[in-house]
Amino acid sequence: MHSLENNRNKSIADLVNENHVLAGVLHYFGISFFQHENHSLEEACIAHNVNPAQVIAALEDWAARKEPTREELFLHPIELVVGYLKKKHRYFVRQALPFLSSMVEGIELGAMHKSLMTDMRLMFPLFVDDFIHHIHEEEDTLFERIRLLQDIDAAVLPLSEAIQIFDLPSISGMASDHEAHDDEMEGIRKLTNDYRIPATATVSLKVLFHEFQQLERELVIHAKIENDLLFPKAIELEKEVKRKLTLQIKYN
Repeated sequence: MHSLENNRNKSIADLVNENHVLAGVLHYFGISFFQHENHSLEEACIAHNVNPAQVIAALEDWAARKEPTREELFLHPIELVVGYLKKKHRYFVRQALPFLSSMVEGIELGAMHKSLMTDMRLMFPLFVDDFIHHIHEEEDTLFERIRLLQDIDAAVLPLSEAIQIFDLPSISGMASDHEAHDDEMEGIRKLTNDYRIPATATVSLKVLFHEFQQLERELVIHAKIENDLLFPKAIELEKEVKRKLTLQIKYN
């Protein structure tokens, strides 16, 4: 990424075309790349009172980030897996979705792609609403249940409150419902023809399709971590808690 230091006078369009991640970094600093495609990085930063060196440093930091592997997450206790998933939820809600929303609302592509953007401006806000609702529901049900099970396992709750866990829907039932959840990005994938970039695509449209595809990849990985790691750990925790409670009730 140090080469960017020597490319301050290149247009934003050229820089973003070489490295799509720059578009998201610029958004983080309050700069909509599609409004500055013909400007240099220096010019765009000056217009928004941003130090170009900060943008370059953030881009390098972004490139250096490394997600934990599923194997690494498997070795962590359940609370750290939940913590990682909550962190990803915050990333989706605070960074990925606002960035995509800004592009969907702000990019002007001309008559050739006007129909696509009209449909996208109708569809994407619905996707965002559904996705955020799904995140809140998951944190308020599954994550909260895991916290309750840990409190029971640590004997934080009195027995009279702890035994109410037997009356709640099982985590295995939650897992079945989660796996049956509809493909969240199916509509966007169909609208974009599986993110196939048209030959006439501008840099802005290329970035938009790339970011949609990247979001879908992240959501697939996120769902697999939940289905393959979190739910099995939560089911085992629930079984162990219920076993301990059953013995405690028996000998009380």
